[in-house]
Amino acid sequence: MSRLARNKAERGNRRRRFTSRIVIALLIVVVLGAVFVGSKLWHSMFGSDDDYTGTGKRDIVIQIQAGDSTTMVGETLHNQGVVATVRAFVNAAHGNSKINSIQPGYYRMRTEIPAANAVERLADPNSRVGRLVIPEGRQLDDTTDMKTNVVTPGILTLISRSTCVDLDGDRRCVAADDLRAAATNSTTTALSVPPWAIQPVTELGNDHRRIEGLIAPGTFNVDPSAAPQDILANLISAGAVEYMQSGLVDTAQSMKLSPYDILVVASLVQQESKSQDFPKVAQVIYNRLNAHHTLEFDSTVNYPLDRREVATSDADRAQKTAWNTYVSQGLPATAICSPGVDALRAAEHPEPGDWLYFVTIDAMGTTLFTKDYKQHLANIELAKHNGVLDSTPR
Repeated sequence: MSRLARNKAERGNRRRRFTSRIVIALLIVVVLGAVFVGSKLWHSMFGSDDDYTGTGKRDIVIQIQAGDSTTMVGETLHNQGVVATVRAFVNAAHGNSKINSIQPGYYRMRTEIPAANAVERLADPNSRVGRLVIPEGRQLDDTTDMKTNVVTPGILTLISRSTCVDLDGDRRCVAADDLRAAATNSTTTALSVPPWAIQPVTELGNDHRRIEGLIAPGTFNVDPSAAPQDILANLISAGAVEYMQSGLVDTAQSMKLSPYDILVVASLVQQESKSQDFPKVAQVIYNRLNAHHTLEFDSTVNYPLDRREVATSDADRAQKTAWNTYVSQGLPATAICSPGVDALRAAEHPEPGDWLYFVTIDAMGTTLFTKDYKQHLANIELAKHNGVLDSTPR
C-alpha cells in the first residue's frame, strides 16, 4: 500500500472513531435525560409520600372532569400545585366514599396543602363553585310579581351568582350587567348561536333579549374565571344540544315550521298554562296562527316589562313591542322564557283539537277550552266569579 493510501485510510479511521464517540456521548445524554425525566415523573406520581405541610399559599379553582378516577383527580391537583405528589393524594383518599363519588365541576382549592386537607376540601360541598341551576320557565331578566312584589331572579342573575367565588378573601363574580352586555354586543358566532336561530337573533339587533330561550333549563357547571361571552356561549351550545336531542329540528321539518318558531311556541305554552294542559294550549296557538288570529297572551305583554301578572291593563295591551301579541299577529320576536322538556314536547306534539280559546277558571288551575267565542265569554265570567280574573283576558 502506498503512503498516500495509508494516510487516507488512517484519516478515515480517525473520523469513524470520532463519530462513534459522538454517538456514544449522545446516547449517554439521552439515557441520562430519560432517567431524570422518568424518575421525576415516578416521584411525582408513585414515588415517596412527600407531602406539603401548613395551610397553603393561595386559593385557586380546579376542574374535575366527568369520569375522572381518583388518580386522575390527583394528577389534576398535582399539576395545579395543590398536592406534592399524586401518590400522597391517592393514599389520603383511600377508603373515602365521597371522593369516589365526587361530581364533575369546579372546586375552590388551595395550593401546596397536605393531601389529607385536599381530600377534605374536595369532599366538602361548600368547596364546589360554578354550579348553576336554571328552573323551567325562567327568563333572562329578573321579574317582579305585581301582587306580592316578590322578585324572581332571572337567568343572568342566576349565572352571575353561580360564578361567585372567594379567592384569598376577595369575592369575585361575573356581573349580570357584563353578561347582558355580552348578549347584546357579541356576534352570533361568538355566542355559539345554532344555525336555526341565527336569523331571528340577528333581526332583533342589539337587544340582549335576542338570546332568550336559547339557554335551556337544567343544571350546569360554569367556569367562574371565564369571560361573560364564553359563559353564555357554553350555555347556548349546551342548550342547542338539548334541543337537538329532543328532536326539535326533525319535528320542525315535519310540521313545516322553523325550529325557532317551535321553541317560541313552547315558551308561550310554558308561561300560559299548567303542565297537564300543555298539549292543548299548544294546539290553540297553532289554530290561532293558522286562522290569522292574534294570540293575545298577557304573558307577551308582561315579558318586556319584566313582570309576572295574570291580567294586564288596556294601556299595557296597547303598547307596541316586539312581543305584544295583542297588537301584532303571529309569534313574538323571541321566546319569552326557557321552556322545559314537557312544554317543548307539547309544542312538537300538540293534542289534536279545534279549540281557539282557553281560560283558567279557579285557583286549582282548571282550564276550559272551546272553539265558540260566546262559550269563552261565559267561561271568563266564571273565572271572574271565582276571583281568578279581574279584567278581560285574551
